[in-house]
Amino acid sequence: MYRAPNPLVVALLSMWPLGLHAQTVHVAAASDLQFAMPELAERYEEGSGAKIELSFGSSGNFFAQIQNGAPFDLFFSADRSYAERLVAAGRADANSLYVYALGRLVLWAPREANLKLAEKGFSVLADPRVQKIAIANPEHAPYGRAAVAALRKAGLYEQLKTKLVFGENILQAAQFAQSGNAQVGMVALSLALSESMKTGEQWIVPADYHPPLEQAAVLINARGNKPKAVGFLEFVKSEAGRSILARYGFTSPSSASPDMEHKP
Repeated sequence: MYRAPNPLVVALLSMWPLGLHAQTVHVAAASDLQFAMPELAERYEEGSGAKIELSFGSSGNFFAQIQNGAPFDLFFSADRSYAERLVAAGRADANSLYVYALGRLVLWAPREANLKLAEKGFSVLADPRVQKIAIANPEHAPYGRAAVAALRKAGLYEQLKTKLVFGENILQAAQFAQSGNAQVGMVALSLALSESMKTGEQWIVPADYHPPLEQAAVLINARGNKPKAVGFLEFVKSEAGRSILARYGFTSPSSASPDMEHKP
């Protein structure tokens, strides 16, 4: 015998996909957050009931996508200027803009290469064994621009520019160095500290060799999931969130420490 479905059940079922979607926060994150951001997302998900969906890439590419209406709720840029430009264009919430970290640039090479990066610093780039140096594409990747600025400051850019190979983003530049497609990578400290790279040699480029890598987050306008997105950003700002970022080499802007000693 046929029974008409309960109208209340039908209504609830029809709302279920929308409700599930509303719990998802879509995050565009700079590639140097490849390892820190999943941990931040997992911790927030545990207590919030939200789902954080992460996309990684170069900050410049995400900026262009968001300008063209890409459906992200939050943007974690490796360069605060991209976040500020989205605010100026009316694409992001000015009150939400937050500098969450200062990034650091390092020279990195596999340990078996025995280049003695920690002792030699930039001078290792003149070693005849170094035929290729991987950096992120400076046209749209903040770490790539920092790498070029650092080489210019060291007086090495003109000498070395033919050795540079560009990754689409800082993660791809790191992969070039890991795979042997380049002998040295100029990569983010947060990647150099990851499980797959921490056994390599590294040397932290002095902070005054390039403009500060001020990394900023901002809420994107015209999205309907602001409460959960705001909650995730607040978690990143919290002591727990800052602690996670610190473990991946991100310095808090309010507690930047003097540079460690180095040999150029």
